[in-house]
Amino acid sequence: MDHTPTDPTAPAPIRVLLADDQALLRSAFKVLVDSEADMEVVGEASDGAQALELSRRLRPDVVLMDIRMPGTDGLAATRMISADPELAAVRVVMLTTFEVDEYVVQALRAGASGFLGKGAEPEELLNAIRVTAAGEALLSPAATKGLIATFLAQGGGAGPDSGTSPAAHAEKLAALTVREREVLVHVAAGLSNDGIAGRLEVSPLTVKTHVNRAMAKLGARDRAQLVVVAYESGLVRPRSE
Repeated sequence: MDHTPTDPTAPAPIRVLLADDQALLRSAFKVLVDSEADMEVVGEASDGAQALELSRRLRPDVVLMDIRMPGTDGLAATRMISADPELAAVRVVMLTTFEVDEYVVQALRAGASGFLGKGAEPEELLNAIRVTAAGEALLSPAATKGLIATFLAQGGGAGPDSGTSPAAHAEKLAALTVREREVLVHVAAGLSNDGIAGRLEVSPLTVKTHVNRAMAKLGARDRAQLVVVAYESGLVRPRSE
């Protein structure tokens, strides 16, 4: 499909890489993505190793990554993509067979910007690509936040993969200003910049500045990583429901 913009000033389409071991599913995703004027599929991978290689070669904006694949799985591939400084602009959305997945928190810790169930509606998938490409995190639904909170409260995914201890996170939090910590709490609650701006009675641009500074100080790739830090450090505690 020809994605050449008619308007030379129009933004370039979002470049999407599909990583799934099921060819039929990749084909369905490709037809869906390529039907949109503002995005295009630039490559397809059948396993994590190929996803990493294509990410390095094609530099996609967003990788739709199946969490379970033979050989190098999506979790390992996401970790390697996140660890590569040259791929800092590449965002990963994990695709899971079930909405509740035991690897979700590990995926977020590995550097994924969020996750989506394979049973999601087409519009949800397309929105996920746009949201992630814009630097947001797919962590808004209450069920997602509850799941993350539950796993972190139980030490889900803790161990060698968790990377940073609560004490180390707390030390990093000390570098944040009072307002940056306040913004971080709202980010962990799943609020958008506009939503946070309304709560704090400041402009969305001011909120964005605080979010960016918090990410820089905490070494977080995106908002999803801020949520993990907020919970792991104890700044935000899971609600007992």
